[in-house]
Amino acid sequence: MKHVALSWSSGKDSAWALRILNLTPGVEVKALITTFNAAADRVAMHAVRRRLVEEQAARAGFPLWSVELPWPCSNADYEERMAGVCQRAVEERIDAVAFGDLFLRDIREYRERQLQGSGLEPLFPLWELPTGELAAEMLRAGLRARVTCVDPGKLHRGYAGREYDSAFLSALPSAVDPCGENGEFHTFAYGGPMFSRPIEIQTGEIVERDGFVFADVL
Repeated sequence: MKHVALSWSSGKDSAWALRILNLTPGVEVKALITTFNAAADRVAMHAVRRRLVEEQAARAGFPLWSVELPWPCSNADYEERMAGVCQRAVEERIDAVAFGDLFLRDIREYRERQLQGSGLEPLFPLWELPTGELAAEMLRAGLRARVTCVDPGKLHRGYAGREYDSAFLSALPSAVDPCGENGEFHTFAYGGPMFSRPIEIQTGEIVERDGFVFADVL
C-alpha cells in the first residue's frame, strides 16, 4: 500500500485529485497539506478562510497539515517550510506527495526537484488530462465549487464569486483554460463525491488586492 499526502489548495483540482486517489487501488491518502498566509489566516493565493479548509478536511475524512507562510514570503522561506513538511511526511511513513497540476511543465519540474532526495515520490494524478473534458467530468460527478480569485489581466473581474458550473464554462473566453490552469482563476470546492456532505457557503465582499480580484467565501 502506498501512503500519500495530497497538496491541498482548497480548489476543484486538488479535490478531484483526491477523488482519483481514493479510487486508485494500492493508494491510501493519509493527509492533506495546505499552505496558509499566516498574516491573513487564509489559503495562500486562493484566499480561502482557514475555517473552511478545516471543514473540507473533516468532511473528506483526513487530517490537515497546515504550513504557515509569512507575508511577504520569499521563495527561500517557502522552501524551508516545505522541507519541514517533507521531513514530517517521511517520519510518518508517507511514501509520496500528490499534486493536482494539469499541464504546466515548469511547475511539475519544480515540484519534482523539491522532492528529489527527500525519500518522497511525486504523484500527478491529473497530469495532461484534457481540461475541457476534465471540467465536464467533475461537474457530472457532482463537484461543486465557487470562484474565489480572478486574475483581471486574463479574465474579467465579474467572474469572481461565480459558481463553477456549466454556465460559467460556457461563458469563458476561448483563450481561458476551462480549469484555470494558467492562473486565470482559482476556486473553493464545497461539495462533491470526495466529501461526506456539502459545506454551506455564501459569497461575501469582492475586492481587488495585489493585482487580483478576490471573492470572500463565508
